[in-house]
Amino acid sequence: MASINIYNLKAEKTSEMELNEEIFNKLVKKHILHQVVVSQLHNRRSGCASTKSRSEIKAGGHKLWRQKGTGRARVGDAASPTRRGGGVAFGPSPRQYTRKVSKKVKKLALSMALADKFQSGYLVVLENFDLPDIKTKSFVQVMEHFKARKVLIVTEDQNENLEKSSKNVPWVKILRHQGINVYDILNHEHLFLVRPVINKLEEALLP
Repeated sequence: MASINIYNLKAEKTSEMELNEEIFNKLVKKHILHQVVVSQLHNRRSGCASTKSRSEIKAGGHKLWRQKGTGRARVGDAASPTRRGGGVAFGPSPRQYTRKVSKKVKKLALSMALADKFQSGYLVVLENFDLPDIKTKSFVQVMEHFKARKVLIVTEDQNENLEKSSKNVPWVKILRHQGINVYDILNHEHLFLVRPVINKLEEALLP
């Protein structure tokens, strides 16, 4: 079993805990992480760009003037793309960018992302993250103790003091354990987990 130190908010070691090797010592395969990250980013796209073609423009539909004999250029109806207020030729229409990934691959990628942080030394486990009050200065001091920047903090339940204290810190993101995902883990340099979250993740990821 792999082991990791547990710290308090002053970056002082308080104890150790065992980690499941099936998750935290897993071989990291970049192509699987890439597949899941690309899927997440595609699924965020709304794909709502839309224009009206000439068939969707509300116009009379009749030819504006006769083909010959007027001395003017020939013309079609008012919805023609060449006229002001007409339809758009080859414009965008709503589409789905969704890329599906199986649950098995998602679990595998999440395990690999956690393993990557652990193996590279950027995983920090805290006994708790109970700040005494809502104060940005107190939160920043905790981060300074760990010399951490660009941090993802995962908590077990709602933590109002933590969430509000970190709200104005642009390089920190707070998630509850249900929302942990591959993109956010890889997009942040340090990963902070509250101790009970480890057990929740092992329950969710192990067969």
